[in-house]
Amino acid sequence: MKVKTKSRKVNKAWLSDHLNDPYVKLAQKEGYRARAAYKLKEIDEALGLIKPGMRVVDLGSAPGAWSQYLRGRLSPGGAAVGELHGAIVALDILPMEPIEGVLFLQGDFREDAVLAQLHEAVGGQPLDVVVSDMAPNLSGVESSDAVRIAHLVELAVDFSVQHLKPDGALVVKLFHGSGYSQLVKLFKERFRVVKPIKPKASRPKSAETFLVGIGLKP
Repeated sequence: MKVKTKSRKVNKAWLSDHLNDPYVKLAQKEGYRARAAYKLKEIDEALGLIKPGMRVVDLGSAPGAWSQYLRGRLSPGGAAVGELHGAIVALDILPMEPIEGVLFLQGDFREDAVLAQLHEAVGGQPLDVVVSDMAPNLSGVESSDAVRIAHLVELAVDFSVQHLKPDGALVVKLFHGSGYSQLVKLFKERFRVVKPIKPKASRPKSAETFLVGIGLKP
């Protein structure tokens, strides 16, 4: 019974923090599906990654907050509907509610059928930017979780090396802890410029951080 009581207290504390979070309130006000939109917004504003006319892929896109932000960046005046300059393809193994102008492909991007749909969506052209908010279901066992996190980052890097323009960019989510330095090393082996960023919208208590790679190495 003590464990359950503690669990209820933890859940209640998390819910209170969540409801009082300024980014949660801002997301509700501005129509974003999750506060995560502001993490990508900060990264983009710091580095100027997303521009109209680009072809962008959003890996691990559900529930769609990053795709919503991308859609605004590729449309005149940041509109959520109407004209769109560029192409956005969102991929996830989970379902996602539609976003106007965003092509959603449900499936595993390692599968040939999904990749074929992606190539068709971008006219067979290389990508300008790949963003990945993918994260595994964490078990709480650090060594096991580190392996799962690293695997998703490695998949995003492999995908980007195969599909990005030479001057393209990749944004991935990862976590400080076991395996972090190896992932930074991987980025430095693949990209000319590597920038770690901890957005203000990332909760201070969280080990979550982001890596940005710009310009593929030959």
